[in-house]
Amino acid sequence: MNVSDMIDLVPWIALITAVSIGGWVLTTWLRIKHGYPLENSWGMAIHPSNSRENSERIKLLTNENAQLRAEIGSLKDRLETVERIVTDKPSKLAREIDALSIENGGHA
Repeated sequence: MNVSDMIDLVPWIALITAVSIGGWVLTTWLRIKHGYPLENSWGMAIHPSNSRENSERIKLLTNENAQLRAEIGSLKDRLETVERIVTDKPSKLAREIDALSIENGGHA
């Protein structure tokens, strides 16, 4: 095999290498997308570690998330009330305040 024959093989070798790497990237992406475990260089599945510390942290974050969602819900309700007050006509607001003062016996 002479040098010119080897030079003719270089594009084919580059193409085969590119297709192989592209296939590896595609299969890895599909595994991640569909939830299959990844593998190490020995073919053994790599699973995320589930230590006691991680479990406790997940519980704390879940509780904090629930508390924050409840707080956001109450803030949304308060914001709706403020928006209603701001967008209502001033005369309607004045009538509602007067009605409240009358219901409380004239002491607002």
